[in-house]
Amino acid sequence: WQWVLWVSADPGGEGARSSSRKWGPLISHTRRVRALHFVAEPTSLSTMERFSSRDMALQAQKKILSRMATRSVVNKFIDDTSSEILDELYRVSKEYTKDKAASEKVIKNLIKISVKIGVLYRNDCFSPTELQLAEDFRNKLHQGAMTAISFHEVDFTFEKGVLSEILGECRDLLLQLVDKHLTPKSHGRIRHVFNHFADPELLAQLFEPNGPYKPHLQKICEGMNKLIDEGTL
Repeated sequence: WQWVLWVSADPGGEGARSSSRKWGPLISHTRRVRALHFVAEPTSLSTMERFSSRDMALQAQKKILSRMATRSVVNKFIDDTSSEILDELYRVSKEYTKDKAASEKVIKNLIKISVKIGVLYRNDCFSPTELQLAEDFRNKLHQGAMTAISFHEVDFTFEKGVLSEILGECRDLLLQLVDKHLTPKSHGRIRHVFNHFADPELLAQLFEPNGPYKPHLQKICEGMNKLIDEGTL
């Protein structure tokens, strides 16, 4: 037996059966809903055998948290220093692209991916091989942060292709890590984020010694230095 949700316009109405995919739109139009009815219907043994409450809980966590992944609530999930770095990355992206909506989408995608990977890690979903990939990613990200800080602190040492290559390697490691756990849509978000910030022209303008992005770069590097000192990055 399985529970099925029926929604009707009045307590005595016939109602319309709803799948779980339609739950969100139904809730957003609550003024039209007068009654919710739960009825039991027989289900096949094969359906019961495929059911996993752990998998269902995991999917629910990823979906709910990713829906909340906006800059306005980011402080609920990450520390203040990381939040400040994200804000500066958003400002850099917005000034470079001249597109507020596109820049917000990049940061939102970054947060969604971070939240989903955090959920997977907390639920012990990664195999030993995948955990090694996660460590390789962390080391590569650390290398990228140290390289960026060095370029910032020593004028005219910036090389356009170096950071772009490191970010590309970070992207590929992360894609390998989540290959069996996240959907192609999430894979696309990873590519979107890393390809955006690995843009050689964006990086060249960001590291221009007397360029307009210097205040943002200063704050980004200060934040990364703090995370490195704390052992977070």
